[in-house]
Amino acid sequence: MRALVDEVRFAFQPLINIKTGAIVAIEALARPAGAHVQDLFREAAKHRRLTELDAELAVKALEAATRHESLLPLHLNVFGGTIVHDRERLDRVREKLRESGRREHEVTLEIGTPFARLDTDQLLDGIEKVRSDGFQIALDGVGQGDVPLTLIADCGPAMVKLDRAIVQGLPDEPSRMAVVESLRHLCESTESQLVAEGVESDRQLTALRRNGVRLVQGNLLAPANRRPPQASTVPGVAAEVTDPQAPAINTVASGPRVTEFLSPATVLRTEATADEVRGVLADHPEISGVVLVDEFHCPQYTIDRNRFLLAVTGPYGHALHAKRPASRLADEPRVVNTATTAMEALAMVTRSDQYRMYDDAIVVDEAGRCLGAVRAGDLIRGMAEMKVEEAAALNPLTRLPGSDAISRDVARRIAAGEIFAISWLDIDGFKTVNDTAGFSAGDDLIRAVGRSLTDAAASLSSVQVGHVGGDDFLLVADLDDLVTLAETILAPDRSAGGVDISLSLATLVCTTNTVSDYDEASHKLAPLKKSAKSLSGSAWVMLRPGSERIEVLRGRQQDGALPQRPGPQTHPHAPQAPPPPPAPGGPADGPEFPTQDPEWMNHR
Repeated sequence: MRALVDEVRFAFQPLINIKTGAIVAIEALARPAGAHVQDLFREAAKHRRLTELDAELAVKALEAATRHESLLPLHLNVFGGTIVHDRERLDRVREKLRESGRREHEVTLEIGTPFARLDTDQLLDGIEKVRSDGFQIALDGVGQGDVPLTLIADCGPAMVKLDRAIVQGLPDEPSRMAVVESLRHLCESTESQLVAEGVESDRQLTALRRNGVRLVQGNLLAPANRRPPQASTVPGVAAEVTDPQAPAINTVASGPRVTEFLSPATVLRTEATADEVRGVLADHPEISGVVLVDEFHCPQYTIDRNRFLLAVTGPYGHALHAKRPASRLADEPRVVNTATTAMEALAMVTRSDQYRMYDDAIVVDEAGRCLGAVRAGDLIRGMAEMKVEEAAALNPLTRLPGSDAISRDVARRIAAGEIFAISWLDIDGFKTVNDTAGFSAGDDLIRAVGRSLTDAAASLSSVQVGHVGGDDFLLVADLDDLVTLAETILAPDRSAGGVDISLSLATLVCTTNTVSDYDEASHKLAPLKKSAKSLSGSAWVMLRPGSERIEVLRGRQQDGALPQRPGPQTHPHAPQAPPPPPAPGGPADGPEFPTQDPEWMNHR
């Protein structure tokens, strides 16, 4: 076995953030002399020494990276079987890390297939123990091998690596695009980062970028090389701000998280001298600063490259500082966590003292350990890109987002298993307004309705509003906000150019069992809108889960009859019993706005 391992050499391939162009890590790839690595594994399996070879290769990969003195975070490949059956062998990796002066948090173990014959509970237990040792966890080969999706959900890896067989089918195979989109939603729910492997063409890269994938790996950007990359960025990778096909920004959230802009941090121990820091900065001109961490890898100080070098290279600077702690020339770290949005981090940067305006922000995990750094320049560029994309997606009349924003919100809620309502709002007789009062009056009316919806969304945190064209609007809301939203929209009297105006609202209550995606919700809303438009006055109809009957909650039948109401009218939020079922074939019973029906509105 030793002879086989001694013949293996290693190549290093970067993982690249295509939003910023930053190299976030390097993966060590085994390259046996005159053979494929799978041949080596098959030979070891014959002698029942597969896990031994697996762990030994991980140690050798770490040694190779150490010889090249790379400061980038390192990815090492291990089998799931090694984690389950022979995890103790990975202690040698920890020993080598200590010898090289690096920490477990700088190493990600890419756990790969096969998983089919492994006990899932034992695998999850092994992953948790390895994670408790300090290693980051990635799941490799997802989408092609036998990686259960429940494993992603249960172990919550830091990264999920999309197999190159999926990427090879992009963008021409819709089924492959569907896999990418589904995995992206799953990663969002588990707070994992999705990495696409094997990117070989511009078309693949463009398809991934438009689908929201930010981390990629492949020969198109940087092929595997015997030496780790010396630079920290890959030029020409970041998306152009003016790209009209760039992915639209989800305006429901307050922007992307800082983790989308994360770069590796150069870390030294807190006790490092100024001479040690100067040596690191001199050997690595690409880094912008150094983070000084304690024994638990928690940031204590940050050192800005320019200010530090100005101090130590000035008159008498070396004599004054060289042998003294570098912390004397350091600043308090600007710390953010993984939940911090890029906009929040940018606000923190702009509120800083003038001399620290362009300092890095340090990202930490829930235990306060350093995960990496976010450069101020990347934040500024990223937020500029987001604002351009937002502006391009807004309706010029109402300044509301279009159907893309609603589509993403619906997809997010479905992926999260939420119960919610999507509504289609339409202005009745809008053509009459244009024909009698003029297009200007029609535009004013649309703006007025848009302002009402914006005000409603501002007061109801769950509401997302979209202007999908003409006099049509879409609204998404939690069930708890539905009554208030409908009342706010439909209750006021409206007119335009002397013409009385009514609105039609059609609502579909969605669950994961009744609606699978935005397209299906849109299809089911169409007949509801037609039903609402058949009523007189401002009308509201609804279709509830498990029912095929469209309920009329507000509005008059064409013959002028009002929906019957059981007993005296009550305030829509007042506690009251659910209305009795309607008579067969007759109009729906119920108050002008629906009550809090426990059968569907409070089902969580």
